[in-house]
Amino acid sequence: MALMSGQTRPLWDFEDIGHNHLRADPDGIAPVVALPTTAGTGSEVGRASVITDEQAQVKRTILHIRMMPRIAILDATLTLNLPTDLTAATGADALTHCMESWCSPAWHPMAEAVSVKGMQMIKEYLPRVVADGQDLEARQQMLEASSLGAAAFQRGLGGVHAIAQSLGALYDQHHGLLNAILLPYVLEANRSVLLKQMDDLAVYLRLTTPGFTGVMDWLLALREQIGIAHTLGEIGIDDRDAERVGRMAFADGCSHTNPIRHSAEAYAQIFSRAVKGL
Repeated sequence: MALMSGQTRPLWDFEDIGHNHLRADPDGIAPVVALPTTAGTGSEVGRASVITDEQAQVKRTILHIRMMPRIAILDATLTLNLPTDLTAATGADALTHCMESWCSPAWHPMAEAVSVKGMQMIKEYLPRVVADGQDLEARQQMLEASSLGAAAFQRGLGGVHAIAQSLGALYDQHHGLLNAILLPYVLEANRSVLLKQMDDLAVYLRLTTPGFTGVMDWLLALREQIGIAHTLGEIGIDDRDAERVGRMAFADGCSHTNPIRHSAEAYAQIFSRAVKGL
């Protein structure tokens, strides 16, 4: 809304492809003050919007530096009435931002550090806030972790978001829920190049079991603790469109900063495993 308030071109002319952002009249972009009402997306520290093109059944990113909020107010009282399922799903979105940033092959040591701090906070406070939505301290800590996650993903996201954004456009499912279900399956597909990162992360998170196994065990236990489904099949998604999903995920910009440049066929297989739990 801030972008389009002073533009004459149609919205999709500003899609984040090449230098499309230069088409916007910067003086026509209204200033933004952000007050997040969920702890997950982290849009209050971002300069982009992800919008579903319902006609094309794809999600498109609209980006401009002046879309960055001038002021962000993280007031946990605004999240106290968020239902438990949305608290869990949005919290899992923040976790996925941190995790995919941590796994990105891009060089950005500041984002690495921020992503770890975000995961440490989420590990402690997401189970608390799901158990007691009136826990104001946990609500505030999750808001701050959400902002850290969004700041961290300037390093890049990965295959989880590449698939989730495709599914969100096709099936109209909650983005954070899709991320939460997909995360272990994508990590497993990337396992061969993540062993060092997961060795380090298990230490930073003080996990009982070391390495990749420890991180995966923690993620699966957390997902169960906060009531997230294990498979996409449990939320009504089948794999009849696996080839289409694979092509869409491969074409998604997030796939470029996945630790492995998976093919469309590989993404289709990851999606099918997430549907069936294989």
